[in-house]
Amino acid sequence: MADDIEAKLYHEDLPNIGRIAKNRTKQCCQPSTLKKFLPILDWLPKYNFSFLVADLVAGLTVGLTAIPQAIAYGSVAGLPTQYGLYSAFMGCFVYIVLGTCKDITVGPTAIMALMVQTHVTGSADYAVLLCFLSGCVILILGFLNLGVLVRFISVPVTTAFTTAAAITIGSGQINNLFGIKSPSNEFLESWENFFTHIKEARLNDSLLGVITLVVLLLLRKVKDLPCGYKVLTKYISLSRNALAVIIGIVLCYCLKDGDKLPFRASGEITKGIPDFKLPPFSTPGENGTTLGFGDMVSNLGASLASIPLISILESIAIAKAFSKGKIVDASQEMIALGCCNILSSFFSSMPITGSFTRTSINHSSGVQTTMGGAATGVLVLMALAFLTTTFSYIPKATLAAIIISAMIFMVEYERIYEIWKSKKIDIIPLAVTACVCLFWSLEYGMVCGIAVNAIFILYKSARPKIQIHLEKINSTPVAIVEVQENLCYSSAEYLKSKLIKFVAIQGDGIVKLVVIKGEEITNIDSTVAMNIISLKEDLSMLNCGLICWNWNYEAAGVVCRLHKKERSMFKFGKSLEDVVTDMAESTTLQLDTVNED
Repeated sequence: MADDIEAKLYHEDLPNIGRIAKNRTKQCCQPSTLKKFLPILDWLPKYNFSFLVADLVAGLTVGLTAIPQAIAYGSVAGLPTQYGLYSAFMGCFVYIVLGTCKDITVGPTAIMALMVQTHVTGSADYAVLLCFLSGCVILILGFLNLGVLVRFISVPVTTAFTTAAAITIGSGQINNLFGIKSPSNEFLESWENFFTHIKEARLNDSLLGVITLVVLLLLRKVKDLPCGYKVLTKYISLSRNALAVIIGIVLCYCLKDGDKLPFRASGEITKGIPDFKLPPFSTPGENGTTLGFGDMVSNLGASLASIPLISILESIAIAKAFSKGKIVDASQEMIALGCCNILSSFFSSMPITGSFTRTSINHSSGVQTTMGGAATGVLVLMALAFLTTTFSYIPKATLAAIIISAMIFMVEYERIYEIWKSKKIDIIPLAVTACVCLFWSLEYGMVCGIAVNAIFILYKSARPKIQIHLEKINSTPVAIVEVQENLCYSSAEYLKSKLIKFVAIQGDGIVKLVVIKGEEITNIDSTVAMNIISLKEDLSMLNCGLICWNWNYEAAGVVCRLHKKERSMFKFGKSLEDVVTDMAESTTLQLDTVNED
């Protein structure tokens, strides 16, 4: 038994790199690994006709929402409208092969569009390059199995980010809802422009925008009406965005007076499917100059990190929401999303990710496999090929109403209440994130929220829960120390200073022994080990001994390997009374030896 303890204390288990590499190599050669990277190989052999009908209906229903949303998000991104449609089809096809969640639809989203908008600077080349580079970053993270990174972003931060983005996007459309021209889609600038130019509101646009918004909100509830036509009301509710666009186009076309339109419209949309070509690695600059790849990357700046991160976060959050109890393979989802962005960039797409609205519609429509994305992608391609002239009549007020109606339900009211109810201090990172996102930028809002959360974690790790109480055991005053959390380098000095202060306050020579109970200390680092040894020396100056009782062998071994002579400080298995008795006898024996000398 004693030999086993010594072996555990003086032997440190290190990962066997050779064995890990060998196992990983074996896994790469197994059919299950191929199915993991190509999920279509798993479900396609089981595919049947009933699935095809369900996928077709769901895909077409999603497509009717994807088309008006893509047009709207192209406008939000500050790009020509057709770029929204360019972004809406390729991701659908790629996700069929690589995706793991049958409900997810990949394409342009409001948050992605808003984040891209600040980097477009009048040139779509930046948006397309950003799509390609974001895809590369996401793909590399997926191959490195770094899906775990999203766990470091807390729920209060993601809730605040989503809420702030929804408020910003909705605010950016308030001017279009009333037919007012606005130079900016930012939160403060949009409302300032609205109130200073409210006299310029156009009656036709205002009526169309407000009525469309009210009807869209009412149509969300049509599916819940108690009637005998549940299937009909369900699909009317799901297709509400498409119905709003069709009605808006018909009104705009029928009420036009020659070349004069009754509403501010989307304008001309370039007809045809985009050419398959490399993403732009250079772009025209000012005064006839050409900006190279390095200059473009420099101009994109922090977005090369923030957009992939937000893209991953959105997509994986949606996958978890619709996984129905299944474990989400975050790394495979990242691989799928990375490939979607890379291949989409060859068709002039802006960055894309999973869409919660369209995924919800896909799920409600009864989709059975990711094959539903094929119908959505084909519908978008048909719209690009044949309907772009028609789309030029879409009123901006209609698109604004569609966006605002979606953003109203992106604000996570219930989640904010749950955070407040469960732990009020979590409102701090939520509030910081929301305020920075609204009044500065989305990227820095997320960074600030993560930083505030990190400060909370670091503070907690630097000040672990330590309880000290004085007991008399076998007539010996003993300070019992209970450390209720793991110790790391940030908390090492805190433990030492708290113990020294406690012993000093009791008075000189009052406390004869300090016992640190170690049941909950599973691991320590070298800094903690050095501070434990230093603590023993400082306590000896106060005529006080130190015992580490029943520590985890792995934690105790760090100290023992640092200084072998400190092995005597650790006691295992014995009761606390026996430990104190042995310590008292040892101290008495030492004193007797000194007196004899």
